[in-house]
Amino acid sequence: QVQLVESGGAQVQAGESLILSCARSGVSSTPLGMAWFRQPPGKEREFVARISWSGETSYVADSVRGRFTISRDNTKNTSQLQMNDLKPEDTAVYHCAAGTIYGIRASDYEYWGQGTQVTVSS
Repeated sequence: QVQLVESGGAQVQAGESLILSCARSGVSSTPLGMAWFRQPPGKEREFVARISWSGETSYVADSVRGRFTISRDNTKNTSQLQMNDLKPEDTAVYHCAAGTIYGIRASDYEYWGQGTQVTVSS
């Protein structure tokens, strides 16, 4: 059984940076890619970034490309989302996900964390 726990969410001002972390516990019979999704207030969950199990392949959504970077450290079983130049529209609950398919749809991922809140003030 795989479990994911996000941390690092906070209230920040526009232009500041923040790092979110996702810790994975449990074991999997297959390698798992990891991803970050976010759900702004009143909106549906949207894709932010994904990374393969090895960390060799990653993809970031157009809306945050150039500001956000995804990484992982398999020795620590963690994934990080580095968020720079945060904007009010980045305000959302951010969720970590893991799965065997390295997709951009929420349905592509089997395991989910509870989420961590990021609030960006103008």
